Amino acid sequence: MKLVDHFQYGLNSPICLTWELTYACNLACVHCLSSSGRRDPRELSTDEAKAVVDELQRMQVFYVNIGGGEPTVRPDFWELLDYAISHDVGVKFSTNGIKLDKRRAAQLAATDYVDIQISLDGATAEVNDHVRGPGSYATAIRALENLAEAGFGQPKISVVMTRQNVDQLDEFKAIADKFGAQLRITRLRPSGRGVDVWDELHPLPAQQKQLYDWLVARGEGVLTGDSFFHLSAYGQALPGLNLCGAGRVVCLIDPVGDVYACPFAIHENFLAGNVRSPGGFAGVWRDAELFADLRRPQTGGACASCSFFDSCQGGCMAAKFFTGLPLDGPDPECVRGFGEQALTARSADTTIPRSDVDHSRSAPRNSRTPKGPVPLALSVRPARDCDESPLAGIALPAGT
Repeated sequence: MKLVDHFQYGLNSPICLTWELTYACNLACVHCLSSSGRRDPRELSTDEAKAVVDELQRMQVFYVNIGGGEPTVRPDFWELLDYAISHDVGVKFSTNGIKLDKRRAAQLAATDYVDIQISLDGATAEVNDHVRGPGSYATAIRALENLAEAGFGQPKISVVMTRQNVDQLDEFKAIADKFGAQLRITRLRPSGRGVDVWDELHPLPAQQKQLYDWLVARGEGVLTGDSFFHLSAYGQALPGLNLCGAGRVVCLIDPVGDVYACPFAIHENFLAGNVRSPGGFAGVWRDAELFADLRRPQTGGACASCSFFDSCQGGCMAAKFFTGLPLDGPDPECVRGFGEQALTARSADTTIPRSDVDHSRSAPRNSRTPKGPVPLALSVRPARDCDESPLAGIALPAGT
């Protein structure tokens, strides 16, 4: 059995654990996955967060992705960073750079087992600040300057690809090269506040192809994670994890300790448990019914009939869910056009799901009423391949 086949049925510990330490944030990015802004008073205490680190050490989780919100505005962030590293849990944290002054940059340059991702969604202030807010470009560049001056080795520049910045890929690479950084590009998901701007911001079909061609031609050394495996249907598979690892090899811990199957799907349907429960995080990872469902063999669903399924694996679960598409159907950005057809085929009364967690400063914080997980049917390798559309047999409205 290939290693990736083991991934489909889950591992004893997550390969990549995303941990959002706080919903507090100095920015209000329009595409924020976690709808961050205001701190939640129920967020894990310092001692509770350290207890989670202790669990991760026992589970031999080698590193954790820290995010938010803006994690560095949490008063105990630096204490928790040091605690994790001293307990053999490496830290990669994402930041807009607001707290990375010269002193902190020097501190980080002298610290082992820490990696930094600076969020930048435009290679120019005009493009970046349209999404992330006025002054955010200057803040990010200043943080990169401070890290370079301190001698921090190869920070990451993390870019969410949008309709407005696809043409700037070469410029992003030039910025990364200038500061001795590594470029990391990720996919825009219609999650959190992103659901409101997805139609405006997500790359058009021609831009998806442009992005794919750029990665094939110039993407050596560019990190993509599991963001773009749906583009592999254009031809060759791109580097990275070319499948949905939700609940199998990845998951999310949010600031109040809730554990979700997918970092891009903060919604009660993907809520597996809470680290404050008697079994802790390890108990949720091992025993959650939702995770057990995700790790069972699945049918290929509608996409099983598509000859490109082996390449794209049906695409992103979160992108389907938050656009009102079935989880075992085509990705909304399917490069063969089947997602576009599925979006058009949605009935007029289709409810587009929204996250039940919102800490935006401009909106009231939602209270959560757990309804329990729903059965999830994800796409896996089908028994046979053919060239039939995954939408065959579905009645589409006239004119599609």
